[in-house]
Amino acid sequence: MKTKLLAGVIATSFAAPVLAQSSVQIYGIADMAVVKTKNEKTKLASGGADGSRIGFKGTEDIGGGYKAIFQLEARVELDTGTQTPALLHNNDGFYLLKGMGGLPAAARAGLAAGLRGFGDAAVNREKALFDRTAMVGLVTPVGAILMGRMYTPGYEVFAAADTFENGTGGAWGGITGGTAGFTAIGADIRSQKSIQYRIATPQGIGGSLMYGFKNSGYLGRYNKFYGAAVTYKANGFDVGVAHNRGHDLADRRSLTTSTIGGSYTMGDFKFFAGYHDQENYNSALLPDYIATYDTSVAPAFAMLDPVTRGALRNIFVTNITRNTQIDSNSAQVGLHYRIGAGRIMASVARQNDRTASDSDATLMAIGYDHNLSKRTDVYTVFAHIKNQNDGQYTPGVAGAPGGFTKVAGESSHSLQLGIRHRF
Repeated sequence: MKTKLLAGVIATSFAAPVLAQSSVQIYGIADMAVVKTKNEKTKLASGGADGSRIGFKGTEDIGGGYKAIFQLEARVELDTGTQTPALLHNNDGFYLLKGMGGLPAAARAGLAAGLRGFGDAAVNREKALFDRTAMVGLVTPVGAILMGRMYTPGYEVFAAADTFENGTGGAWGGITGGTAGFTAIGADIRSQKSIQYRIATPQGIGGSLMYGFKNSGYLGRYNKFYGAAVTYKANGFDVGVAHNRGHDLADRRSLTTSTIGGSYTMGDFKFFAGYHDQENYNSALLPDYIATYDTSVAPAFAMLDPVTRGALRNIFVTNITRNTQIDSNSAQVGLHYRIGAGRIMASVARQNDRTASDSDATLMAIGYDHNLSKRTDVYTVFAHIKNQNDGQYTPGVAGAPGGFTKVAGESSHSLQLGIRHRF
């Protein structure tokens, strides 16, 4: 029997409902939080619980069960008015330089400074205007075809399983960003230069398939990208299973993730659970790291003989290749409890590092979110991360990763208080 698509197919493409017939809607979120992290100064951060943004989306009914749709969404950093956030705490990620004792001390210091620069543009390095979403598509009686920069199938399932909804210091993604800290993204959140097919049935079963062309992926560093998900959203459930896989520009398999999980609502309770597996033995960022060496360190060795210069560069390339590899799995459980105009949130997440570093991390968080109105809420969250061995994870916010602790292996905690307004 021919499957009829309901408004659900549009709902899975947009973050909020779209007006009927031909229309354009302006929407956004303004979110700001005060953040106090262990051993760090108190900071003001844009996008504490939700990334601040402004967006435009629209739909046109063109008849015969077809609708044309589009969405453009821009990142906005309320603290600076820019579109490129930095890491909350720009300490050195020591693991990136592990094994490079053979380099001169001055060279290691130069590398640390150069690599630290990646944190200065942790998100939206390209300073794109519509970094969050830039998409046009066609909804048909048998599914929706979308093209542009969009959320990946794997990340959508990951997000549905996150108790803290990808925001505040309690976000599950705060401990999945690399072997010992934020050395890379733990899941491809979006992919540019991509095409996607989506379907949502009246019974709640849905699915998506995504393919990314050359220069696809979150940072445009892939030769190609694949993603797929199957979801079920009915009877209190919002669950799914998904797989993402990227190939670097040399067409080697890069970040590969498999995710299962979601939530179940029962009365005043909403329960969350998720499992996330990630591997990356060919980081798409490796050419950027090597370019940092060639431009900021190698010129200082110009007077050395070619053999010595080659040996020093080999030390860096060999170790940075190993240090950017990821092999881990992660699990998270949590709940919401609705009370009056607010909700209590609590979760526990564990990152199991399967590399030789064995830099596991455990994240525990509790928070309260209170609705002042239908569009405005205030929230507070306390998050604690216990690091192991080389681990330097520290709590971040929705708009920016936490970065690194000052010392490898030390625990970190963060208290956050913020306000969010949706328009």
